[in-house]
Amino acid sequence: MPFGALIDGRAIAGEIHQETARRAAQVKARGVQPCLVFIRAGEDAASRVYVGMKEKACAQLGFASRTQVLPATTREEDLLALLAGLNGDAAVHGILVQAPLPRHISESRIYGAVDPNKDVDGFHPVNVGKLMLGDTSGFRSCTPAGIHELLIRSGVVIEGAEVVILGRGNIVGKPMAAILVQKAKHAGATVTVCHSQTRDIAAHCRRADILIAAMGAAEFVKADMVKPGAVVIDVGVNRVPDAAVRGGSRLVGDVDFAGVRPKAGKITPNPGGVGPMTIALLMHNTMRAAERAAGLASPP
Repeated sequence: MPFGALIDGRAIAGEIHQETARRAAQVKARGVQPCLVFIRAGEDAASRVYVGMKEKACAQLGFASRTQVLPATTREEDLLALLAGLNGDAAVHGILVQAPLPRHISESRIYGAVDPNKDVDGFHPVNVGKLMLGDTSGFRSCTPAGIHELLIRSGVVIEGAEVVILGRGNIVGKPMAAILVQKAKHAGATVTVCHSQTRDIAAHCRRADILIAAMGAAEFVKADMVKPGAVVIDVGVNRVPDAAVRGGSRLVGDVDFAGVRPKAGKITPNPGGVGPMTIALLMHNTMRAAERAAGLASPP
């Protein structure tokens, strides 16, 4: 088997966008335009970039989008009131509250206030619970759902595979484990979740047929931690100093890409791997919500 094959997240995301665009045309024919509302509190630079990328994807697919930019001093009660209004707006199909929120606002309370049927980020407790139960009627969190699609569409066999996930976060690690462990098609893996308290992480990694790094540690995964031929998915986004580049820093993943690629069977680049898939699955989830509003069948 050749080693070092790239899993092209941009190309696979493009396939999903094409599918979503065809479905959007069908709901528009029934008088419904998919609509996604973004809420951003404060002027976090990364949040501005992320929301801008999502707005661009909406425009390309013919979705309507709105962005509500609130001051960092916004009261939690005012944000909850805004969400209540959007929950009741029939023209709005998806609501995304961009993290991070100001420290005085409870993220869990805010995510729990979004209508589960409009929670296209998949963070509401109802959707998290459905994911754990294998109930496909809910919305799956976009990054782990995107990783799942990367694996499926790259021909990676998940059934029976040993999967090691580095990171136990609510956004990637935990939902990723829930997706892959289900008794379902393209699942049924044996999943190990490693974290800061795990003993001998490297030993766990070397067992993995599929290694998913989502721990937020720059270039943590080295070649000697990877089983020859393993599939390596790099979720990390870390800024490291580099005097040789403009601005004095650059972005790297959680995987030492140059060192690991020759040993991996398949590997995601970073950027160009997981990131585009997150946006593609956000659009997919919004499309599902709009299809429900139009009375059309909506695949998971």
